Amino acid sequence: MNITVIAVGKIKEKYIINGIKEFTKRLSAYSKLKIIEIKDEATKENMSKSEEDIIKNKEGEKILSKIPNNSYIISLCIEGKQLKSEELSKKIDDLGVKGISSITFIIGGSIGLSDQVVKKSDFKLSFSKMTFPHQLMRLILLEQIYRAFRIS
Repeated sequence: MNITVIAVGKIKEKYIINGIKEFTKRLSAYSKLKIIEIKDEATKENMSKSEEDIIKNKEGEKILSKIPNNSYIISLCIEGKQLKSEELSKKIDDLGVKGISSITFIIGGSIGLSDQVVKKSDFKLSFSKMTFPHQLMRLILLEQIYRAFRIS
């Protein structure tokens, strides 16, 4: 299985970088992993809805340009479906059975994903109704993908 993670923003925290390296190494036994970082757009306090939309659309265009062809797209969204770890494992297994060999997970920036990206998604996944830092979400996602393969 080819797994691509497209994430907005650069990770600066050393402990998160180390965790990502660890799960990247662990995942190498199960899949080919590619992480693509998209530069985040500058944001400011108290932006209007239209200013937020402009930023999300700019980031969204960059994200869409990096999605591999014929990849099943899973966007991380608060409004997505919450799955147990076993259910995510089964979803990944089921995609493989259906002949899908490429999955792309998308993590938006600090203000979320553009409507274009969400609409292009094959599945919307929520880890919680709570908001997490997008940098930390990358580590959590990799751990859950690893756990899904271990469950299988």
